[in-house]
Amino acid sequence: MRFLPIVFFVFILLPSLHAQQPSRADLENRRAKLLKEISETQQQLAATKKDKTATLSQLKAINAKLDARQKLINNINTEIKGIDGSIRHSAGEIERLNNNLGVLRKSYAQSIRYAYKRRESQNMMAFLFSANDFNDAIRRMAYLKRYREYRKEQADKIRVTQEKLNQQISVLNNQKQTKGKLLTAEEQQRQQIEAESKQTNEIVVELKGRENELMKDIQQNSRNAKKLEASIKEMIRKEIEIARKKAEEEARRKAAEELARKKAAEEEARRIAAAEAARKRAAEEAAAKNAAATAQKDGNTYQAGGQTVTLNTGKTNTPPPVTEPVKAKEEEPVKPVEAPSYKLSLTPEVQAVSNNFAANRGRLPWPVEKGFISGKYGRQQHPLFPKVTIENNGVDISTAEGAPVRAVFDGVVTKIANIDGVMIMVSHGEYFTIYTNLSGASVRVGDKIKTKQVIGRAGKNSEGADMVNFQIWRVGANNNIATVNPAEWIAR
Repeated sequence: MRFLPIVFFVFILLPSLHAQQPSRADLENRRAKLLKEISETQQQLAATKKDKTATLSQLKAINAKLDARQKLINNINTEIKGIDGSIRHSAGEIERLNNNLGVLRKSYAQSIRYAYKRRESQNMMAFLFSANDFNDAIRRMAYLKRYREYRKEQADKIRVTQEKLNQQISVLNNQKQTKGKLLTAEEQQRQQIEAESKQTNEIVVELKGRENELMKDIQQNSRNAKKLEASIKEMIRKEIEIARKKAEEEARRKAAEELARKKAAEEEARRIAAAEAARKRAAEEAAAKNAAATAQKDGNTYQAGGQTVTLNTGKTNTPPPVTEPVKAKEEEPVKPVEAPSYKLSLTPEVQAVSNNFAANRGRLPWPVEKGFISGKYGRQQHPLFPKVTIENNGVDISTAEGAPVRAVFDGVVTKIANIDGVMIMVSHGEYFTIYTNLSGASVRVGDKIKTKQVIGRAGKNSEGADMVNFQIWRVGANNNIATVNPAEWIAR
């Protein structure tokens, strides 16, 4: 019985795996996007080829196109697998309908032959007239009516089954045609890959002939990248410090307001207590005077040493004690405010923006309307020199000359600097988006911007290719500053 848990696990897992499978429409949309990406990459490649000298940008463009073509082939293969399943299902449905149609036709033919041999109309009349009584005749008429309806239902079933069969045959033919087109498209993409792979080899050979020149560029780009990284970290630290000071100031303001409120409450309590004490003293003094006046009228008292003495009783009435004023409480020292984390320093409005930014992971718009990723995120081998390691804190997006650069989300412009090209930093709460290698900025520090608002223009890299470097930074726990992969955040 050991296999039972495994079987149970398989039955539980299969529905979830089936639910994760992309639909036919999803695959077609993905194929269309990949074809569009290949077309745009080809346009960018044509622009870089104006200079007959091979460049690293050309190599990246061809590699990006090869990568897109391979994804397209994989997508086509997935589509073909889905169509093969549909073809098998359609073929099985056609076989089932053919069998049903054969059974229906055979049954209908048998009923027709039986009616012909028995001369159905004459037999029916005899069947009716041979009834024992009127009720029996009514029952026989209902039986004959049901028999005729059964014959009609048989004919209708034959007609409907034939129509379904014709429709299913048409569907099957369309599926086969679609599969044929996809196979042709796959073959075309494979031929393109073969041709472009030859172009890649030719460019690699030419570029390796300029190894010293390229190595200098690599080293310079690495220095520029480190300088940019240090500047970005320092800018974000300043933003953290500004937010911390604002939070501390707000906390001190609230503490001072609370202390003032407590003082006012205590002062009001003292005033009420003093008024109550004065009222009691006045009441007691008035009572004492009334008592003294009554005693003098009766002739039983006399004044001595500030005391009123009653002769008959010998009791001495003393004036009420003076109530001492309530002492004010000593002021509690204001506790020093601890430095809060950056997340706790954010206002509710900014925190809402931050949460919305995080919720849109994988759906953020691209910073340019058209382009392709020519440089991936993270540490990786150089595309030309495998022994050389390069690191990219964002993604390089190749685009058209002077292409508008757009904000990927609502935020506030917190910094604009010129670090090997114009750099714009936009704050989204815990997240910061960085747009570098721009030719200029169309916003100013402090501007509140909206999603897809143009903030600048794309610039050129050291090879003269048009591109934008896009980065996303996040302030995490303990105010740790780190980058995330932008390719996982922008729409695919």
